Amino acid sequence: MALKEQIYKDMVDAMKAKDTFRKNILSMVRSSILQVEKDTGKVLDDDGVINVISREIKQRKEVLPEYEKGGRQDLVDKANREIEIMLEYMPQQLSDDEIDEIVRGVIDEIGASNKNDIGKVMSKVMPLVKGKADGNKVKTIVSQHLQ
Repeated sequence: MALKEQIYKDMVDAMKAKDTFRKNILSMVRSSILQVEKDTGKVLDDDGVINVISREIKQRKEVLPEYEKGGRQDLVDKANREIEIMLEYMPQQLSDDEIDEIVRGVIDEIGASNKNDIGKVMSKVMPLVKGKADGNKVKTIVSQHLQ
């Protein structure tokens, strides 16, 4: 079953189970997918759906520090629950060690040696970890290797 169809099926199941929070999150994700399809005029495959979900997760992670600074634990908890639900539809996330191994391989492959090579390394690493690792985490690991 395609990822988009799975999201719709799970949304219907959440409606039947009267799980309003889950239904709302899946409905929002589905709306984002349909909007991208409408904007591009193309039907998204699983990779496209993963890109949309990744963007939604990233948006929530970006606002978490603001919620925490404002003392809004209720919003922090809500955003974390939303992220948890969306992560169910993402590929298995890579561990720091797995990312580190990929980064070391790319650094050796292209002969990167200093901070000036971060862009080159990132451009090779990101397609390898697309949807499986947070870009900020990857950049941190790359930076550690190229100090």
